Amino acid sequence: MHPFLAADAGRPRAIAHRGGRHGGPENTLPAFAAAVALGYRHLETDVHATADGALVVSHDPTLDRVAGRPGAIAAMTAAEVAAVRIDGDAAVPRFEELLDAFPTAHLTVDLKHDGAVAPMLALLARRPALLERLCLGAFSDRRIAAVRGAHGRRACTAAAPREVLRMLAGVRLGRRVRVAAADVVAVPERWGGDGVDPARGPRVADARFLARAAEAGVAAHVWTVNDPDRMARLLDLGAAGLVTDETARLRDVLTARGAWG
Repeated sequence: MHPFLAADAGRPRAIAHRGGRHGGPENTLPAFAAAVALGYRHLETDVHATADGALVVSHDPTLDRVAGRPGAIAAMTAAEVAAVRIDGDAAVPRFEELLDAFPTAHLTVDLKHDGAVAPMLALLARRPALLERLCLGAFSDRRIAAVRGAHGRRACTAAAPREVLRMLAGVRLGRRVRVAAADVVAVPERWGGDGVDPARGPRVADARFLARAAEAGVAAHVWTVNDPDRMARLLDLGAAGLVTDETARLRDVLTARGAWG
């Protein structure tokens, strides 16, 4: 088992989605600090690269939605991104700033653009100990392959899109599934939307899928689960981790089950 997962073996992982929605704007240090203050050891975030090769924490390729700043992050310098304020106050953190602010946290990281891969690999070359704290994923087979090509099984990686599709097909056909190169499979409860609305799309994280993931030795993390009843149901079905915006709610659900801390 990869060190990223070993510390929580046998216990569901509570993962704060972009830091959660209550401590500050998404993907900012105040949001992550609030999650850590609640006791979260796992944080989820996204990275893009600036024009001069700095990794910054942002879900979107621009800062327009969160800060009203038009233009692609990939076309901005790190200094230009650093000058932007979200909600008039919070800065856009560099990825290393986030890592250093919470040195015991484990981070699930979505490589949002091809341009983020080389800076991430350079960071891991400079700071190889980070391989124990990071799980890298992407909606891109190519990006996942680049990480595995550089670091092999030393890197914790999420299943690439084609691997997820193969898993789903195998489950539906009643076959055993194998995801030899992945440590985690991250899926929504249902396809067809943002993974939040339980009424939309075919179910993905059902009992069969979660059981097959466990048999294959891959940790199934379900996103983004904000309703306490759904949290409890997915935990009952065997989800290895839940990604949530509602950090206090998930803490309360796990506390009631004797699975927090």
